[in-house]
Amino acid sequence: MDSALQQKKPPYVMLAILFIGAFVSFLNNSLLNVALPSMMVDLGIKDYSTIQWLATGYMLVSGVLVPASAFLMTRFSNRSLFITSMAIFTLGTALAAFAPNFGVLLGGRMIQAAGSSVMGPLLMNIMLVSFPREKRGAAMGVFGLVMITAPAIGPTLSGYIVEYYDWRLLFEMILPLAVISLLLAIWKSENVMEQNKNATIDYFSVVLSTIGFGGLLYGFSSASSDGWTDPIVLSALIAGAVSLIIFVIRQLKMNEPLLDLRPYKYPMFALSSVIAIVNAVAMFSGMILTPAYVQNVRGISPLDSGLMMLPGAIVMGIMSPITGKLFDKFGPRVLAVLGLSITAVSTYMLANLQIDSSYSYIILVYTLRMLGMSMVMMPIMTNGLNQLPTRLNPHGTAINNTAQQVSGSIGTAILVTIMNSVTKTKATDLIAGVDPAAMTKATQALLTQKALLAGIQYSFYVALGINIVVLILAFFVKRVDTSEEAVRKLNQENTQTKVVTN
Repeated sequence: MDSALQQKKPPYVMLAILFIGAFVSFLNNSLLNVALPSMMVDLGIKDYSTIQWLATGYMLVSGVLVPASAFLMTRFSNRSLFITSMAIFTLGTALAAFAPNFGVLLGGRMIQAAGSSVMGPLLMNIMLVSFPREKRGAAMGVFGLVMITAPAIGPTLSGYIVEYYDWRLLFEMILPLAVISLLLAIWKSENVMEQNKNATIDYFSVVLSTIGFGGLLYGFSSASSDGWTDPIVLSALIAGAVSLIIFVIRQLKMNEPLLDLRPYKYPMFALSSVIAIVNAVAMFSGMILTPAYVQNVRGISPLDSGLMMLPGAIVMGIMSPITGKLFDKFGPRVLAVLGLSITAVSTYMLANLQIDSSYSYIILVYTLRMLGMSMVMMPIMTNGLNQLPTRLNPHGTAINNTAQQVSGSIGTAILVTIMNSVTKTKATDLIAGVDPAAMTKATQALLTQKALLAGIQYSFYVALGINIVVLILAFFVKRVDTSEEAVRKLNQENTQTKVVTN
């Protein structure tokens, strides 16, 4: 199958249309991060963990629905699948743009996520079947340009809009882009992937994955405000963990699972998945914690906060195609070790930010961190996917996207929970050490800033510890053999295994 696909000219028009749609949905993923503090005031939300659901809830819905993307890509044509997804995304965008309250706004975000959930896996899978394995690095580097750069420029764009306009413009400007992408898909998209119209879906697995991932995220997010011993929090965490365990066991026993977990039998895929998960946690949590520091500790405006992240976004955009070509030439280990080392150093620097750290220093550290992450994500992911037989490509891309979306959501929720917990404890200690008679509004504001800074620093130290563990794992990454003979043998062995299993 690989050789037949490789002889065909890549469907550049279809890929361009998918890139537009994916860019819009990925941009929308991080567009609210800088705007959240301002939206709290406008919507009358007093708890940061509540407003955070506009960001983490979006990632959660995507993560819950992505496991079904492998089935959807197998059962339906890529053209009809993309058009339907883009239509749902457009509907959610319109609902969020004109939402009268927080509840409707959150509903619009959830609908947006439902539409965008399949776009990443679909684009990635079409890239895999359109280019030979030995050229996937450069091709996936271009994909990374969209996947990584779009969320990275979101904070800059939202910072400008929140500074000079109403936050609703964040959705109003996405709406025409979504409509254009939908119209282009209807007009020019084509079918380039094989489909199996007899494929069936296991609805019980869908329920299990929804309860599993949803319960875990809700539990971790609510713990920041309700406490870890709250009965609802504990119930959500237990229900999520149990459902997820049952989901995994069920997938391993099914002949046609919702999410085939057999890709984890391939060591480089499994290792790349672990590294990509932690990288996602680092990227998404950094996009939440850094604006919190910049705006609430340093008192920098949303516009300047967004502009601070722009150099990092530019660096990621420039580096993604470059790292793709470097991957094709040198392999993944050098890039992963170097990238994770840079990420570790920059995370340590973020953990040591002070209440008077200069604006230029913050830009330097954040940009350095984004540089490190840009060297890791696509090379590691591509190397892991290269070890899979062609038949498992849809499940491999679904696993990667699920893992990154859910880990990004849960990881961010955990780090925000840690930040809030440490902040509350530190605030109590600081206030207790001040004479009540000397407590002025200025003093109280300063103590609040110091307490929040302590919480943010502690969260980044936790992220640093995880980063170091993954850096050690990166030394065990090996380049996958992508020769024609190796690919043919891999596909033949997998076909024989499937026949025996069935």
